[in-house]
Amino acid sequence: MNNRIKTDDFNYDLPPQKIASYPVSKRDESKLMVVKRRSFESPEISHAKFLDIIDYLNEGDCLVINQTKVIKARFIGFKDTGARIEVLLLKPLGENLFEAMIKPAKRVSEGTIISVLPKDDETGEPLKIQVVKSDDDIIKQVRILNADSLDYIEEFGKIPLPPYIEREAELSDEKRYQTVYSKIKGSVAAPTAGLHFTEELISKIQNKGIKVARILLHVGVGTFRPVNCDDISDHIMHSEYFEIPEEAADIINSTKNSGGRVICVGTTSVRTLEGAKCIQNASSDASGHKTSDLKVCSGETNIFIYPGYEFKLTDGIITNFHLPKSTLLMLVSAFLGLDNTLNAYDIALKSDYRFFSYGDAMLII
Repeated sequence: MNNRIKTDDFNYDLPPQKIASYPVSKRDESKLMVVKRRSFESPEISHAKFLDIIDYLNEGDCLVINQTKVIKARFIGFKDTGARIEVLLLKPLGENLFEAMIKPAKRVSEGTIISVLPKDDETGEPLKIQVVKSDDDIIKQVRILNADSLDYIEEFGKIPLPPYIEREAELSDEKRYQTVYSKIKGSVAAPTAGLHFTEELISKIQNKGIKVARILLHVGVGTFRPVNCDDISDHIMHSEYFEIPEEAADIINSTKNSGGRVICVGTTSVRTLEGAKCIQNASSDASGHKTSDLKVCSGETNIFIYPGYEFKLTDGIITNFHLPKSTLLMLVSAFLGLDNTLNAYDIALKSDYRFFSYGDAMLII
């Protein structure tokens, strides 16, 4: 990889009114920018509705979807002094022990107990969250003192909308900030490219002869961390848990072996496949037993994909429009090229596309 790429290279001007605060009324009615890569020319760009995506998928292709489910991980609580504290659970570390982001972090220390009142009964027993370790200025380790299950914890929590959606989570977000195929609880942010799919659209896609490979990556703290270094190669990604089950590996391998395209729904699916393949290749190099097939696996990945990376499995990406100078924009730029990506974003802005989690989509093939 090129080790001298600057974070500022991934900046662009985004008017605040282009950020979507709410989703469109029907998931697949969002806009879709279709970007067709060409070897020695600028990409071909066209515009459609997301429900038309089936027209750009071929029999024999496969879609890779992330079936993680967002948990109600955001809590508003109070110290004994009455100070208001916000807690965002990031990932489980053990029984009732979590990594968490706390604001304002300076108001808590090891041993601080934060009380969260029930959402519908302020006279009920509060949820007790204790700070047990301070890992850095914002990230802490916390323990839930009086809960015996994640389901119980979620009774007190809210859907953790991203900070650029400047409103409180509403009842509708509990459904719309989840994909229709979400299944396994564990994320603190949605794999937002998947928010555009309806069950009906997925059925139509499968009926066309396009298979669906279901993988898992629990979205964690990396989604919220900005790139603060000048040289992007100095940025450290937090690790996230992933799983590639046997059925998904079989679908992906058969698609590659038969000449079909592996199209990842979202950057989380890209990171899962590419991260797993990099781990596998490293293991193969050590053992001397190499294979081109993707293996069944699970574990942690902190893969950071930016321009210069050579993709190993990904043939296409469905993605939303991402924040300036974000690792997500860097991943898209690695696949499409930085200049091509920024040009596509400029066209999207001029064409009234909506940006970020509840915004419109892009298909890159």
